[in-house]
Amino acid sequence: MRRTQIQLTERQTEHLRRLSAELGVSMSTLVRQAVDLLLQSGGQADREALWRRAMTAAGRFNSGLTDVSEKHDEYLTDAYDDPHRRLR
Repeated sequence: MRRTQIQLTERQTEHLRRLSAELGVSMSTLVRQAVDLLLQSGGQADREALWRRAMTAAGRFNSGLTDVSEKHDEYLTDAYDDPHRRLR
């Protein structure tokens, strides 16, 4: 491996530090993974592939709730208050 010096914003550094601690990997590992993803994508996301992926996900999930369109704000607030709690 080669040592390379980069400059990150304070925000990027803090987010990277937190993610590193959560995942139990070094910040360097995360940066290398991000670079690999960028290189694999040719530097930009394939919009057509992203659209196809989004369309295949549409309708695949069912919460079992019948009033989501009416109470979406309530459900969203509940989800953000406790991201580990399932929708009731």
